[in-house]
Amino acid sequence: MRKFLILFIWLLSFEAMAEFVHPMDFDGSEAQKSEVIKYIEQKVRKDYCDSGLDMCNATVLRRMERANLEAFKEAINAENRKIMDRVIKDYCNSGLDMCNYKVILRMYKKNLEASGQSLTW
Repeated sequence: MRKFLILFIWLLSFEAMAEFVHPMDFDGSEAQKSEVIKYIEQKVRKDYCDSGLDMCNATVLRRMERANLEAFKEAINAENRKIMDRVIKDYCNSGLDMCNYKVILRMYKKNLEASGQSLTW
């Protein structure tokens, strides 16, 4: 019983992972703003501190957090839902662990541009 109690307390000490907020579903509420910031902070920490990258310093973390927040703010103005949904599916809901707003915005722009092109001789 004591082991289970210790395990329970230990599990409670971990902060719950924030939910990804789809940029086109953002309503501007304080709750969603907090969730976006929490998601960005946790994702950046995971990518730069908890991976093999080992670039866990305050300068890198703050720079990447700011870059992701700016990308999110730009992504909320996206107009093509189909392309945005596909990018999110590819980078967030697949084996790739690249679900950050900077990547999503960059790939949204690239896919939007490519959707208007065709192969010519």
